[in-house]
Amino acid sequence: MAAANAGAMVRFVAAFLAAVLVMMVPCAPRAAAAVGVNWGTVSAHRMPAPVVVELMRANRIGRVKLFDADQAALRALMGSGLQVMVGITNEMLQGIAASPAAADAWVARNVSRYVGPGGADIRYIAVGNEPFLTSYQGQFQSYVLPAMTNIQQSLVKANLARYIKLVVPCNADAYQSASVPSQGVFRPDLIQIITQLAAFLSSSGAPFVVNIYPFLSLYQSSDFPQDYAFFDGSSHPVVDGPNVYYNAFDGNFDTLVSALSKIGYGQLPIAIGEVGWPTEGAPSANLTAARAFTQGLISHVLSNKGTPLRPGVPPMDVYLFSLLDEEQKSTLPGNFERHWGVFSFDGQAKYPLNLGLGSPVLKNAKDVPYLPPRWCVANPGRDLNNVENHLKLACTMADCTTLYYGGSCNAIGEKGNISYAFNSYYQLRKQDAQSCDFDGLGMITYLDPSIGDCRFLVGIDDSRTSTIYSSGDCSRRRFGLWILAFLVIGFLQIGVYL
Repeated sequence: MAAANAGAMVRFVAAFLAAVLVMMVPCAPRAAAAVGVNWGTVSAHRMPAPVVVELMRANRIGRVKLFDADQAALRALMGSGLQVMVGITNEMLQGIAASPAAADAWVARNVSRYVGPGGADIRYIAVGNEPFLTSYQGQFQSYVLPAMTNIQQSLVKANLARYIKLVVPCNADAYQSASVPSQGVFRPDLIQIITQLAAFLSSSGAPFVVNIYPFLSLYQSSDFPQDYAFFDGSSHPVVDGPNVYYNAFDGNFDTLVSALSKIGYGQLPIAIGEVGWPTEGAPSANLTAARAFTQGLISHVLSNKGTPLRPGVPPMDVYLFSLLDEEQKSTLPGNFERHWGVFSFDGQAKYPLNLGLGSPVLKNAKDVPYLPPRWCVANPGRDLNNVENHLKLACTMADCTTLYYGGSCNAIGEKGNISYAFNSYYQLRKQDAQSCDFDGLGMITYLDPSIGDCRFLVGIDDSRTSTIYSSGDCSRRRFGLWILAFLVIGFLQIGVYL
């Protein structure tokens, strides 16, 4: 009997260890790359969150920055291995700043419920997004630090403060220079609050997060040297004493370093929250320029050369803006606002790019749940002279920015423009037949009307998103493996007594 019991014990321990080993097998490798992406969702053609997560994993992207705490995105990120930055929107700052209870509720709803074994690997919370932007005229300024304080206390209560850091993504207009990077200073109205913010970040080990856009410098100034916006060297370098700057990114970065030094935090780590180049919507926004800038940036950052003021010390993290196009963004800054994506709205790579993460080319999204392959075009048998009001409706609701100067569909002719506008609206309305009527001026076709580089889109089928596999299912599979393991152990024990 003793021998039998001993044998049963050995089998029990062996089964238990096997079960533990099964649980220890990760669902996805943890990435340690410095290059991440911003995942924006201002789109009427949103791919299912699990498809987006799989797109990032397929391209070995290890870091992702959200602009809010989108629940579908966080569920899909569970078990994915991606390091995540979630965001508190500017509009929420006032309520959280005024109420510790509101901060507790936000952390419980958007952080605590998603972290843990098999959960989302949330590393940062962005408290606001460019809350010090000049155009906001101080609207959010007074709420930032109180909101950070309350969220930090909520993280302490939830035993998460050791793992999750708070940051505040700042626009580069928070600092300025009369001429050269070494003269960089923060705006006078921000010196006090930025000094307090820097002290907070330094004490918690978090980086100063800044958004840098050489494209906007080029777009906004006809005097800006075009080659200075890129990374291939410039015939118009900026000479700053012993330091010479051959690209705008380094110059902007070191202007921030100088500004931080002047308030006593010159060694504070810096991360780039947003940086990128749009592919259309302006003369300088095109596929060639976007590829040159983005590839140059990645190669520059991953070379670990650093900048003249921080040699050998590149930014902690660099988040490309953006992963996907967002066709519902405001065009007030320019039509290019809807075309920052490295991928199109449906996860198709726009240009070749080596992210430096192990794959020399980008991989496209898989299992995208498209609507049926049909389009709405101008009816060739109808007089289109009275189409103006219909075009206005279509392009007010849907995206027609590719038709304008600097767009990929700018040269498809008048009838092509009408068809493109009709189809954009038709896909926005999920191919509702009535949305292609336009008083008889539109018609549905099953022949792709795309012309050259001008792509007539097919929308995303929202009704199929619930059936898409999620990498977050990894954690649920683990739970299932636990159940299976204990069932096996139970049967082994039962066998001992039979």
